[in-house]
Amino acid sequence: MITLNLYYREDDHLRRLMLDDGEAKELDRLWDELLFIAQEPLELEDVYEQMLGYASQDRPDLVKSFTPLKPAIVGRAEAFRKRLAEVEPRHVDGVVAFARQAFRRPLVPEEESRLRTLYDTLRKKEVPHEDAIRAMLAHVLVAPDFLYKIETAGPGTEAKPVSDHELATRLSYFLWSSMPDAELLAAAETGRLHDPEVLKSQARRMLAAPASRRLAEEFGTQWLHVHGFSTLDEKNAELFPTFAGLRADMEEETVRFLEDFFRNDRSILSLIDADHTFLNERLAKHYGIAGVTGDAWRRVDGVRKHGRGGILGLAATLSTQAGASRTSPILRGNWLYETILGEKLPKPPKDVPQLAETVPSGLSERQLISMHSENAACAKCHRRIDPFGFALEEFDAIGRLRTTDAAGKPLDTKATLPDGATLDGQASVRAYLLGARRDQFVRVFCRKLLGYALGRGVQLSDQPLLDEMAARLAAADYRISVAIDAILASPQFRMIRGREAADDAT
Repeated sequence: MITLNLYYREDDHLRRLMLDDGEAKELDRLWDELLFIAQEPLELEDVYEQMLGYASQDRPDLVKSFTPLKPAIVGRAEAFRKRLAEVEPRHVDGVVAFARQAFRRPLVPEEESRLRTLYDTLRKKEVPHEDAIRAMLAHVLVAPDFLYKIETAGPGTEAKPVSDHELATRLSYFLWSSMPDAELLAAAETGRLHDPEVLKSQARRMLAAPASRRLAEEFGTQWLHVHGFSTLDEKNAELFPTFAGLRADMEEETVRFLEDFFRNDRSILSLIDADHTFLNERLAKHYGIAGVTGDAWRRVDGVRKHGRGGILGLAATLSTQAGASRTSPILRGNWLYETILGEKLPKPPKDVPQLAETVPSGLSERQLISMHSENAACAKCHRRIDPFGFALEEFDAIGRLRTTDAAGKPLDTKATLPDGATLDGQASVRAYLLGARRDQFVRVFCRKLLGYALGRGVQLSDQPLLDEMAARLAAADYRISVAIDAILASPQFRMIRGREAADDAT
């Protein structure tokens, strides 16, 4: 069927009864935007010519009815073509403005001239306007200034402050994993971003914005080794049939917990001892927590009695550090020892046999690990990591609390660390991390955060900054904003080494 009714607004009553002047103006703008996308006046002209051709062949009687419509349809198409031509320079200006945003700084005159010359050259070769605009965009998107965070080092070895636009880029990619927004770029344009109070104010604004979720997604989940957890497909579907349907919820809980941590300026210690988490009905049911209904996510308090709250109770961390068919005290213990406490273990000997994926009949998980750890070459490391893993055996391979192992045998979560500390269950691990190892945990977290903020490995020269961060945190209830402020105020974040010093470092 062919119709002349291609583009029809039927919102008069909506405008009259429900919209104020501002909303009506915005509705008109959206319809006008759709007009440019659909190019309806040109489409209508084509359809009219088709219908007139069909009528001329098969229904001559209709030609007389169609002919009077032609002036209006053709005239409207011509007016639209004229309007398209009139706005072409605005499209070019738009790409130039986009280049400024993509390069995260003002363009130098040569760069702007190069873009505009590219467009003019293509149009002289009779390349259509839209294709020429696409070529301009492609030129921007393959430019090194878009693909890389380029900073200008000074001569010699002496460090110098980065430019305000470079500082804006550092801040934005630290907190948002993306380019600066208009407000941050405006602050850079004024040359005031190096003012400590201005920089701190921008950081507070950015942490309070929804985009700060990216700090949780990119830094937080990578720190915990659960980045991309929703795609994890390593669990035995026969043993854990609900896991596949819960992976996305488990990842979302982790991100929401970390997002809340950064956005609401919580204590770093709350990463361990929080008594809240974020749940929907599916995940609450997985955890055995009643009173949560529906798909909507909400904060739930008082969850420590269910084994939740903090990074030790997240299904994502517990599931990642487990096998496909069983738990793994070795993986969980190693994760705590190396990732959370920052300790280093030597690589295991090459000839160490792999543990069975399923626990042999007649043995418990703990007995299997103990037999493996009797190897003299392995015992030194297992003495450090296995106690942590044994204490967390009250969680199964997908993070559910349990009282017996997979074989139905009573769990033994008691263990002794090399320093003589005794563990028995998750609560004891929390207490140990917040007691004897509190300063170490805080320092390791700060080290990870600093490396992420700087986009490089932490070096020996960064140790005084880490010392300062630790001291300031201890005096301010370990609020995460204190650590972030210390990073932003540091020479490491605000300055760049000279070219010769940078060359020596490589």
